[in-house]
Amino acid sequence: MTLRHLRIFIAVAETRSMSEAARQCFITQPTVSQTIHELEEHYNTQLFERLSRKLYITDSGTRLLSYARQVIDQFQILESSMLDNPAREILHIGATITVGTCLLPQILNDFEDKVRDVGTYACISNTAEIEQKLLDSSLDIGIVEGNVQSPDLVAIPMIEDYLVLVCDRNHPFAGRKVIKAEELEHEKFAMRESGSGTRALFEHYLHRHNLQVTIGWEANSPLAIRNAILYNRGLSVISVRLFEQEILAGDIRVICLASREWERTFKLVYHKNKYLTPSIEAIRCILHDYRRPDFLDGIQVGLLQDTMYE
Repeated sequence: MTLRHLRIFIAVAETRSMSEAARQCFITQPTVSQTIHELEEHYNTQLFERLSRKLYITDSGTRLLSYARQVIDQFQILESSMLDNPAREILHIGATITVGTCLLPQILNDFEDKVRDVGTYACISNTAEIEQKLLDSSLDIGIVEGNVQSPDLVAIPMIEDYLVLVCDRNHPFAGRKVIKAEELEHEKFAMRESGSGTRALFEHYLHRHNLQVTIGWEANSPLAIRNAILYNRGLSVISVRLFEQEILAGDIRVICLASREWERTFKLVYHKNKYLTPSIEAIRCILHDYRRPDFLDGIQVGLLQDTMYE
């Protein structure tokens, strides 16, 4: 088994076509077929199935594809390093929307100050999409707010964060010292999109309290959620970090959860087979410098309580 075998296999898996893989690799179709046959004999497993003249990758093929991409990526890094390629190393970083909005710009500034010969590429999306990009090697590392599902990914808690209930200063909840959980029933909320760690945490809370709320807005944009709160008198449960300026200015009011149910950590995530380059280690060191947000100190906030606190 050679790197050539893996490159041809990846081409077949990505195109789902022997003939298209042959065209991309500048070889004949029989050569592609022979290569796949040799891989299947080497690993004693079927990598593709042909049904109704279409090619489908098997579970074994999917597992090999993940490893093959890792091997090819690391070989390319090795080649660039050993041959002193003038092209800069690029660290591909994924971040969820809260992290990307509030923290990633400063994290990347810190990284560029510390590691000057490495470039960066940032992808901002929700936890589910970042997880998929890590699995298919589109990203080197991720910094996410939600729970990672795949056993092939390593997730290390790094930065403390917590959600708060927010409203504008004219909302009936604004200025109240205590809000009961059941008062959220049927209130109109601006929600993050499905796949968001923020949404998953809030939905777990609603399920635990058997509450139904009205989804008036659904967005992956903090600005859209901000406008829904300020101009349409909606509620939202969101990271306290997202609206620091509006909270300090008094435009958005904060209601903190009495329990610790909405506390969470942002996690550094990477594939379990990923070689941790000096660049990745530098990011991990930088993340240690970020702490729990404390700008609510001295600001009057409300309290969201369960009925059990009565």
